Amino acid sequence: MPRFTVLCLILGCVPMFAQSTDEKAATATVQKLFDAMAAHDSDAARAVLIADGRIVAVRENGAVSNSTQEQFAARLSTIKEPIIERMWQPKVLVQGRLAQVWAEYDFWRSGKFSHCGIDSVSLVKTEEGWKISGISYSMLTTTCSPSPLGPPATSPQ
Repeated sequence: MPRFTVLCLILGCVPMFAQSTDEKAATATVQKLFDAMAAHDSDAARAVLIADGRIVAVRENGAVSNSTQEQFAARLSTIKEPIIERMWQPKVLVQGRLAQVWAEYDFWRSGKFSHCGIDSVSLVKTEEGWKISGISYSMLTTTCSPSPLGPPATSPQ
């Protein structure tokens, strides 16, 4: 009988750790942005961004820069070098039509490590699905923990 009780307790906890459909969809929206970045595809980025949303970067030295998401999307097609941004173990909060995806990330240019940090992505659920309403991220070069993903297997393009 005690084994059965322990098994029930363990199986009862599994749903607590599973992502909901909205959590998965919000995370997938962020990944679609990363895929658009790797493809230098401004239109694919626009498809998941709210144009007048803001992107705020906080650099290691404390400098802060910001732009609209439309400005960011427009710049993508001008990038010539291969880029990859990867996140891992995202923490996702959803309440109704709002979501927040918070994750560590690393960024690679031309197959070389560039920087890492935290991505904090705010999303809104629209008639078309989840859209990114704003991004804040840190940019670190000297205090990065090794990614559990290891180096990228291949660079795009």
